[in-house]
Amino acid sequence: MSNSDELKDEYPEELIRSGVRGKYRQRYEKGSNIVVIDADLAKRFPDSKAVNDALRQFLAEHEQSD
Repeated sequence: MSNSDELKDEYPEELIRSGVRGKYRQRYEKGSNIVVIDADLAKRFPDSKAVNDALRQFLAEHEQSD
């Protein structure tokens, strides 16, 4: 087993150099809550905005005053 820091031949140098360091850093620092929805629901709620809008509407209709 080698402890070399060299890239293996199967990693093209162009691919490695095309990456952006820290691309998702700010998003990660804010935190996230990933939820996986079933395929049938994904057809009706194709993105985060659609899911969030539906959940907000549901809460507005079903929340009870404290």
